[in-house]
Amino acid sequence: MSQIPARPVLLTGASGALGRQLTKYLSGLGWTLVLTDIAPFPEPLPPNCRFERADLADGVAILRLAEGCGTILHFGGVSVERPFSEVLMPNIAGLYHIYEAARREKARVIFASSNHSIGFHERSEKLDDDCQMLPDGYYGLSKAYGELMGRMYWYKHGVENVNIRIGSSLPEPINERMLSTYLSFDDLCRFCERATLAERTESCVIWGASANKSSFWGKDARETIGWEPTDSADSFAAQLTGVVTKEAATERYQGGPYTDIDRTRVDLANPLFR
Repeated sequence: MSQIPARPVLLTGASGALGRQLTKYLSGLGWTLVLTDIAPFPEPLPPNCRFERADLADGVAILRLAEGCGTILHFGGVSVERPFSEVLMPNIAGLYHIYEAARREKARVIFASSNHSIGFHERSEKLDDDCQMLPDGYYGLSKAYGELMGRMYWYKHGVENVNIRIGSSLPEPINERMLSTYLSFDDLCRFCERATLAERTESCVIWGASANKSSFWGKDARETIGWEPTDSADSFAAQLTGVVTKEAATERYQGGPYTDIDRTRVDLANPLFR
């Protein structure tokens, strides 16, 4: 039987695809959840859950929602590449509000970071968790900022945080790139369970991918929380190998299509570019 956290867990972005998966899984373990999103929750609320609509830009609302919570699973905010003006408030100011709430409540933050924080690394590279951040757009830049904010709040205020650089979390992989980046819903849910229950995390980074043989990613802090993925994209290799685009940058860099969005540098796709 799973351990139940002593204090409720706040989940932002609860109405999104990943938020709904986490809500179902964690409520099924008997956890008490405080759910929030800017959009209505689209399903009947499970037991031990309450939902309140809130904007991450509203710091007072976030402080109120976090009262009494021991962990904040932060999956809210803009989740795709958008202009900077649309990313700024939810992903930058909103993250500040999350960390201020965590500081006040002495809560741990589990932050949904992204592979797009390192998206301009080449696919031929095998990356460890301390690799250089190379965001591939404003969305990825906000995730790099989020990891740095977590590091600052740990050293300055003692706020523990676990940053999961999510690859591609979908029902199943859909192209060749996802044979490396795929993260199953079950592996994600178990990750959040272990990250919440771990005795001590400090500030750490873990690659958000299932046990894919062709993963781009290597060393991280997963031993800190006692998590190992159990699913894999490998069974899809026969049908997805060769399922690629015609975009050179998309197929060259780990961030995939985000590296081509609004790109104006014409030599970036050149294999001689370094």
